[in-house]
Amino acid sequence: MSKKILVTGGGGFIGSHLARHLYQQGDFVRVADIKYNEYIQEEYYTEKHTLDLRKIENCLELTKDIDHVYNFAANMGGIGFITAVGAQVMRDNVLINTNMLEAVRQNKVKRLLFSSSACVYPTYKQRSSEVEGLKEEDAFPAEPDSFYGWEKLYTEKMCEAYQRDYGLDIRIARYHNIYGPEGVYQGGREKSPAALCRKVAEAFDPGVITIWGDGKQTRSYCYIDDCVKGTILLMESNYSKPLNIGSDRLVTIDQLADIIVEISGKKITKEYDLSKPQGVRGRNADLTIVKKVLSWKPEVSLKEGLTQTYRWIEEQYKKS
Repeated sequence: MSKKILVTGGGGFIGSHLARHLYQQGDFVRVADIKYNEYIQEEYYTEKHTLDLRKIENCLELTKDIDHVYNFAANMGGIGFITAVGAQVMRDNVLINTNMLEAVRQNKVKRLLFSSSACVYPTYKQRSSEVEGLKEEDAFPAEPDSFYGWEKLYTEKMCEAYQRDYGLDIRIARYHNIYGPEGVYQGGREKSPAALCRKVAEAFDPGVITIWGDGKQTRSYCYIDDCVKGTILLMESNYSKPLNIGSDRLVTIDQLADIIVEISGKKITKEYDLSKPQGVRGRNADLTIVKKVLSWKPEVSLKEGLTQTYRWIEEQYKKS
C-alpha cells in the first residue's frame, strides 16, 4: 500500500535519489529543501516545497498528514568543508533536526528516519590506515573528529530521548561515504570520489592531478543505488537502533584515484598536497548487524559505481 512520505533535504544528493525511487514505486512524495539538485532533470516528487527548515512553523506545516519522514536536510559537505566550518554546521543542523523531531511528535507522524554519519565514530578507533570495520557500538566513548560528527551524535541521542519520552518510532542510518552520479562535484562541498573524478576529467592526457594528503589514508565507499535500497529496508524494518549503511571494502585514496584514472583511459601522474585536510587515517564499516537484520549488503562494485560516476561527471565537465 502506498504511503504519504516527506523527504527533507529532497534537493540534496541522497534525498533526491531516495525521493525519485519512492515516487517511481507509487508513493506520494513531498520533498522539501532550501536548494534543489540541479542535475536531476525529470520530476521525482508529488509535491515540492522550497523552505527553511530551521523554522519550526515550516516543519509543522510539512509534516501534516504524513506517514513517514526521511530527514536528510543538513548543512554539510566533504572533508574540506566540514573541517573549515563548525558553528554554522552545528547550529543549522541542530535547529533542523530539533524542529523535525518536534513536528513529527506534534503531528503524530508514524515513523521518522534520521540520516546520521560515520563521522560519529571516535578518532581513537581510526588512527591506522589498516583500520578494522567500525561496529555500531564503537561510537562510545565518544570522540568524533569534527563538529559535524558531534552534531550527528548529539542528534542520535536526541532521537533516543524522543523515543523514550514520547514513544516516537525512529530509524537511524549511519552512512559511510555514499557516492554516485547526479551529485555535487565542484565548489568545495564535494566528497572524495566526485572530487577525484572531476580532477581526472579536467586533466590533460597526459596530465597531473593533486591528491589531498599522502594518498595512504583509507576509506570504504557505497554506491547511491545500494544506499537507497538499504535505507528503505531500514525504514520498513523493526530495527530502531543506529545502523551502518556502507561498504566494507577498504581502499586507499591512491587506489581510488588509480581506479578512476583507469576508467578515464588517460595517462595521469599523481602529486600530493600534505597541507590539505585528509580526515581520520582510516575508516571502514562493519556490516555484521545490517546483514543480519536487513539481509542487505552493497551489490554494486567500486569499479562499476565509479565508472557510472566518472562518466556522468565527465559529461558535465564537457557541457560546461
